[in-house]
Amino acid sequence: MQTHTAKRVEIVIEAPLESRLIRALTETGVTGFTILPVHGGSGRSGVWTREGQVGRAGMVSVVCLIKPERLDGLLDAAFSVLEKHIGVVSITDAQVLRAERF
Repeated sequence: MQTHTAKRVEIVIEAPLESRLIRALTETGVTGFTILPVHGGSGRSGVWTREGQVGRAGMVSVVCLIKPERLDGLLDAAFSVLEKHIGVVSITDAQVLRAERF
């Protein structure tokens, strides 16, 4: 089966910033994403859970699959929201089946 190269971008942010991030991404032309709840984790500051260490609303993960040439625009949009807040952005190479959807 034919596959096509894409970029998978995952952005973990504080839940109250979700709507600002989604607005910034869609204004950049991102048409698809998935939002997942984040229940806890561990990082530079140690273990945390959504029961207060990161605020009452917790964290969410926004996952996007995009064409590689659209990556810089997405990252600029994400950084405009994240630069003064808690957040992690990861980028990985991915293969997708229907390139026209991304």
